[in-house]
Amino acid sequence: MLDLQGYGPRLIEGAGVTLSLALLSLLLAIVLGLLTASAKMSRSWLLHKFATLYTTVIRGVPDLVLMMLLFFGGQMALNVATDALYDRFGVDWYVNLNAFAAGVITIGFIFGAYMGETFRGAFLAVDEGQIEAGRAYGMSDWLVFRRIRFPLMMRHALPGLSNNWMVLLKTTALVSVIGLSDMVRVAAEASRATHEPFVFLIPVALIYLAIASVSELIFARLQKRYNVGFGGH
Repeated sequence: MLDLQGYGPRLIEGAGVTLSLALLSLLLAIVLGLLTASAKMSRSWLLHKFATLYTTVIRGVPDLVLMMLLFFGGQMALNVATDALYDRFGVDWYVNLNAFAAGVITIGFIFGAYMGETFRGAFLAVDEGQIEAGRAYGMSDWLVFRRIRFPLMMRHALPGLSNNWMVLLKTTALVSVIGLSDMVRVAAEASRATHEPFVFLIPVALIYLAIASVSELIFARLQKRYNVGFGGH
């Protein structure tokens, strides 16, 4: 392992933080995306409007602003809530919103909106005739979803899901501004201390590129799997 003037181990540790942050954010974004897509396709006026408001706000506010609002504003809101709990019930409870949790929640919340649009389009692209055929065979709604609707939806969603993941991966670099010791923050600190930015920023760029390259291979395999029976299109 390259020592990088003593910063090598910290940079590798920061890379682990970045990858963990990205994967957990992706998981949260997928869950929120599925809920958002379901709400947008719901017959409920309230759910549809709420989901539309969510996606509109997220697409209109910069990611960095949202992250800082959640990290600083979120901690203040938690303090107000715990103070009220203490004043009313005498419960002394303090919740600390750390930088990693704030990063996961913020990035997941942001990309949940984009995933919602991706999943909604994919669900709408599913042929309803196949859904009706499954029901005609006596399948329950859950079985129809698991064996027909979800696999067909994923076939259409994977290209958008892959693009969202690539953008999400690069967005993790923003967490350095709220104090999380990811590899970007470590590289920035090392650059200031040594006055040799390229020594640290180039390895960071290569690590991001390596993660992106592996991700492309994984998504290509998933695409091939879900394209089985469709002639590879």
